[in-house]
Amino acid sequence: MNAAAAARLRRDRPLPRRPLAFLWHYVAQRPLQFGGLLALIIGAAACAVAVQYGMKLLVDAMAGQPGAVDVWTPLWLFLALIVLENVLWRLGGWLGCYTVVASCVDIRVDLFRYLTGHPMRYFHEHFAGSLGNRISAVGGSAGAIYGGLAWKIMPPIVDFIGAIVLLVLVDLRMALALVAFVLLVGLLITGFGIRGRRKHQRFAAQSARVGGELVDAVSNVWTIKAFAARDRESERLAREIGFEAQAQRRSWMYLEKARVMHDVCLALMAGGMLIWAVLLWQRGTVTAGDVVLVSALTFRILHGSRDLALALVDATQQLGAIADTLEIINQPHALEDPHHPLELEQGHITFEQVGYAYAGRAAVFSGFDLDIPAGQKVGIVGASGAGKSTLIGLVQRLDDVQQGRILIDGQDIRAVSQDSLRDRIAVVPQEAALFNRSIRENIRYGRPQASDAEVEQAARHAFCHGFISELPQGYDTLVGERGVSLSGGQRQRLGLARAFLKDAPILILDEATSALDTESEAQIQAALTSLMEGRTVLAVAHRLSTLSTFDRIIVLQHGRIIEDGAPQELRQRGGAFDALWRTQANGFTKDPV
Repeated sequence: MNAAAAARLRRDRPLPRRPLAFLWHYVAQRPLQFGGLLALIIGAAACAVAVQYGMKLLVDAMAGQPGAVDVWTPLWLFLALIVLENVLWRLGGWLGCYTVVASCVDIRVDLFRYLTGHPMRYFHEHFAGSLGNRISAVGGSAGAIYGGLAWKIMPPIVDFIGAIVLLVLVDLRMALALVAFVLLVGLLITGFGIRGRRKHQRFAAQSARVGGELVDAVSNVWTIKAFAARDRESERLAREIGFEAQAQRRSWMYLEKARVMHDVCLALMAGGMLIWAVLLWQRGTVTAGDVVLVSALTFRILHGSRDLALALVDATQQLGAIADTLEIINQPHALEDPHHPLELEQGHITFEQVGYAYAGRAAVFSGFDLDIPAGQKVGIVGASGAGKSTLIGLVQRLDDVQQGRILIDGQDIRAVSQDSLRDRIAVVPQEAALFNRSIRENIRYGRPQASDAEVEQAARHAFCHGFISELPQGYDTLVGERGVSLSGGQRQRLGLARAFLKDAPILILDEATSALDTESEAQIQAALTSLMEGRTVLAVAHRLSTLSTFDRIIVLQHGRIIEDGAPQELRQRGGAFDALWRTQANGFTKDPV
């Protein structure tokens, strides 16, 4: 296995499902960078604590007789520690910027790749906008946790350890009191934060839902306008945002309670330690420098522990958001994806005793058999709900059959990689799916390594070179979101051009000419005849006349084949296909398929 295949295999494996394990997974990928960052942060925080001791030495020296004590040595030590502290902080900032940002990029890319491994039914059950928002939010949450750990959690911990060491030099009882008090406050705040995790998770889930609702509404803005539904959609969105706001207020107020609790505890600690130090000074057991040291350390611990407590509570909130997303996106893939490639030679497709049903619905297929020899052109017709779209979806392995198997050249499609299967199938859907990229990029999606000349040749085959050439930027014209700047017929021609360019041995046409006018359809039918030559073709068609040159027609009804034969043969039988043909020939507008 080469390096690229090994990397792909790692990315396809399930990601850790627990938030902490998930975050550690990316730390383990960059041990040197994260280790170096940790060392720099600890060094900088340790210097900050040492600066306080340098101040004590300087004050004690200045409290003595002028000229009798060396003041310059503690002064230069104090200044050197300040310089070193700042250098270490800046180095930590540079390394942290590179490491945290790179890890967050990996997180979002890995989540997207894992997300795309789910079957199509998964995407029918979740808002596309919500899924996208979740991936972006996890990247932000992970960055906040990594950054918080480096700059808000580790420094106070180092301060605390350093303060204990220095207080032992002043008075052991003070050090023990500090340990006991900080541990008590830490346990109290952390426990309080963990109890609020559910509130933070509910806010994250509702926020993702609102994002999905908003994207869904914006993507259907034409429908909203057509049905004069601006007010009711605004009311619906206001209701959903209201639920989100309620969840956000509960999460926010919980944080405020934690802040109040922390401030009260730390005020008591700071006041108590300072009073204790002054009393010891009055008794002559500590120096003025010791009082300054205790005072500085106490207030440093006061502010640092506030950052620590808030960072821990914030981390709890961020972990709740990550847990919510991992629960949705990081589900085990319903489709196994072996890494054995499809070895396609001819394109012989066989359905053997196939059974399939959508969740909670009656079976679409049960004991379904169909054999399509290599190179045969097969038209698929039938009433709505007969199973036509399901049939071509199963061939592409957009979902797995629940009984039986589908073979291509004798290979069970479940035993080969999904990408290798779909790489050998060209699909022209009823509504071509276009990216908000240039026309050239959208056509080249069929074969990324194709040259510009090959892209333009494919466009000519699909009879779209003419209208492309008339556009101001030609092939570099952006098509807009979902190709909104083009007409339905133009979008469908680009979909055809993409299929021409892919040049796959198996071709699936799903109402591939339904959006074309009669003249364009005649031209493209001629091109399709050339494209279909020597390929295995499955075509679902509304206009039965487009199937007249096919080798074979199968008529589906409730997941069963009720007629199977050549077009002329089926017409002569006077059965279901003939009835559909005569219905269209007589000018009825009802869609028979």
